[in-house]
Amino acid sequence: MAMRPKQSLNTVDRPISKNRLEIPTVSLSAFAYLFSELIQYAMDRANSTGDLEERLERVGHDVGWRLLELLSYREKLLRRKPEILDMLRFIHSTAWPYMFGKQADDLQQAAQADDEYMISDNDLLVNRFISVPRSYGSFNSGSLVAGIVRGMLDAAGFSARVSAHSVEHRDRSKPTTTLLIKFDQSVMQREAALKK
Repeated sequence: MAMRPKQSLNTVDRPISKNRLEIPTVSLSAFAYLFSELIQYAMDRANSTGDLEERLERVGHDVGWRLLELLSYREKLLRRKPEILDMLRFIHSTAWPYMFGKQADDLQQAAQADDEYMISDNDLLVNRFISVPRSYGSFNSGSLVAGIVRGMLDAAGFSARVSAHSVEHRDRSKPTTTLLIKFDQSVMQREAALKK
């Protein structure tokens, strides 16, 4: 009696976890090592702090583009909703836990502008093990995550500028990382046309 070879699933078809409530994880030490190597690689090639953040943001953009494709396939999203808030909720509630094991702490619209939104995380994983020298000034390694969010938005057809900022709080010892998302005028015009 001949044995048939066991057919294995490819990476994309493999279930995210055995239990839907369980979030898959990567070893924190492995992530910290790879992230520190990415930072070191970008630092060796950067001319300034702004250039370093831009390089991290470009890497994140590529990751975000692919991540949206993967999550859309795994979550069986056949069509995307064309509203800005729906896409931001997807990033906040589906993509963020997939990347960091928890939802972002806050998603809100800026009070002064209709085209600006903010996603805040009190303990962003990429900032957890980073100590920034004084010579790097206001460098924020959250620019990698800003790139991931921009990549996801670009892949979904929502052109935007995304930047990472550290926000100090009196009651917290660590600053909160806030991603400021400013959508292009064309996206806002499309959003207004959909609401009519």
